[in-house]
Amino acid sequence: MIKYFFAGMALVLHLITPSAFAQTDSEFQTSASNLVILDYQSGEILFEKNARTLMYPASMTKIMTAIIVFDRLKTGELALDDEFKVSEDAWRRGGAASGSSTMFLEPNSKVKIRDLLRGVIVQSGNDACIVLAQGIAGSEAAFAELMNIKARELGLENANFVNATGWPDPNHKISAYELAWLARHSIAAHTEMFKIYAQREFTWNGITQKNRNPLYGSNIEGVDGMKTGHTKISKYGFVGTGMQNDVRRIFVINGLETNARRRSESRRVMGKAFEAFKVYDLYMAGGKVGSAPVFMGKSEAVDLVASEDVPVGLYMPARTQLKLQIKYLGPIPAPISEGEHIADLIITAPGRETEIIALLAGQDVKRKSIPARIMASLMRKILAQ
Repeated sequence: MIKYFFAGMALVLHLITPSAFAQTDSEFQTSASNLVILDYQSGEILFEKNARTLMYPASMTKIMTAIIVFDRLKTGELALDDEFKVSEDAWRRGGAASGSSTMFLEPNSKVKIRDLLRGVIVQSGNDACIVLAQGIAGSEAAFAELMNIKARELGLENANFVNATGWPDPNHKISAYELAWLARHSIAAHTEMFKIYAQREFTWNGITQKNRNPLYGSNIEGVDGMKTGHTKISKYGFVGTGMQNDVRRIFVINGLETNARRRSESRRVMGKAFEAFKVYDLYMAGGKVGSAPVFMGKSEAVDLVASEDVPVGLYMPARTQLKLQIKYLGPIPAPISEGEHIADLIITAPGRETEIIALLAGQDVKRKSIPARIMASLMRKILAQ
């Protein structure tokens, strides 16, 4: 009878030894409503909590706003010394008159893009966002459509932008997972412009404002971005990143109750992201993962090989809870062609989504001859009596 088989597999213990990390808690904990930790180099998710649930991003939205500008600077459509006029609308909705985060732009003044970008990134100025949006697309609504087009281009299927600032709107949402990928794209595609995020303060109109990044002023080495967010409905959030020993980590946190809590939790998460998480290369593409029995084949079994590299990001104290299972519908009937998808590797661990990797046949397996199949069938009947 053909049925599903599950083959349990123990994690190779020499990958993570008990002395590698001394801690009793096997699961990473956070008081944030949403959290994701991403390894920049591999793209591996190291930890997630409600990371794929849509949320209100507040001013973390401005990462996308900046990307739209960066793209046009890169193609030459815009230049850093180009100027945009500050409309009355931008001043009222985002300037000093608005009571929100502002660059303190003067209405009807002209401002260079290089300064507007620092107003967006360092000062979180809503007025600077609106000026850029109107200057590029004619209106903020039209600019939001550009943001959504870019989101789809990057594979962010669930994100929806309504404005350039992150001002609360029931339809303006993105997940922490997608925000992390957006940050990764910004760093990779616009490496030079990303350096603006590391600027600690910026002065405009005689007013100096410090970068709100809660990692600045900590003792964590290598932190260099990115963007905070806060509204009453979203609470306190932050997209943070840093690099140590050529390893970059990105995290997105949201739903914290106070600015002080955001600061302390962001610093804790960033520290742990470097100290307590690691990406392990379990299998290389084409590497043997296991084997499966074959029905009516000239070989009794077939090798199962990984269809792709299999890195696994893991909270190190959770190493004993990592589970690998091989699932296949079997015994697998011959003939089998090398490279045929005949099984799956299922990876589960605390703090990460279940991952399924296709396993392929490692070699051809031909069917037995007709006499051999008849004999095998008779033997099966005899043994079944």
